[in-house]
Amino acid sequence: MGVCTFPYHSNPKRHSFSIRILLQKRPALGYPEHPLTIGDHIRKKRMDLGLLQREVAATIGVSENTIWNWEHGIEPEQQYSPKIINFLGYIPFECPGDIMGRLAWYKRVNGLSLPELGRRMNQHPDQLRDWLGGGRRPLRKNIEKIEQFLENGT
Repeated sequence: MGVCTFPYHSNPKRHSFSIRILLQKRPALGYPEHPLTIGDHIRKKRMDLGLLQREVAATIGVSENTIWNWEHGIEPEQQYSPKIINFLGYIPFECPGDIMGRLAWYKRVNGLSLPELGRRMNQHPDQLRDWLGGGRRPLRKNIEKIEQFLENGT
């Protein structure tokens, strides 16, 4: 919020006073005050830093058109999540409380494909696809294995 002072002189010989008007800074056109999508978060951070889309694109390693698409509702591919998170300085999506939601969150935050997640967990990607897609619920021993994996963050 800024302050403007306007001197007012109705009659310079008789009275002199000033009026203070508090000015509210208006957000720039298109500024997402309450970001909902990943693109909103990117646009907000970009505008806060005064960067152009091409500058953010260079930081993340994508084209300027890609940043424009993300800012206009196209969801980024998961492989870019780590660089987006690094640019933002925070994770723009919440971690669910259930075990499979946490595993999906881990996969997303780290920008992993199913084969990459499978290698890290020593689990077949098709089985992970079934679990994460809701087709099958893991057995108790596998749930324990997933919990241990998530606790260790390896």
